[in-house]
Amino acid sequence: MAGPIENDPAKLLLHPVGTEKAIRLLDQNKVVFVVDRRSDKAEIKKAFEKLFNVKIERINTEILRGGEKKAYIKLLPDYSAVEVATNLGLL
Repeated sequence: MAGPIENDPAKLLLHPVGTEKAIRLLDQNKVVFVVDRRSDKAEIKKAFEKLFNVKIERINTEILRGGEKKAYIKLLPDYSAVEVATNLGLL
């Protein structure tokens, strides 16, 4: 499926989540993003790695009641989720 990532990864990754739970997950080297509902894990991985110059270990996704899709992105140990969050202005 040709997704939005082919044109612009920023259209796939809508915005970071800054809730208390998402901030606590930074300690587990995870970043939480709301993503385009039509995206799959491979597209999310490619977009995130391209935008933030990091490597991803695993992605879990969740579709919320309101129709939003969240991606829980776990970075490889060589990279810092806290650093990504700081660059995004979450911390």
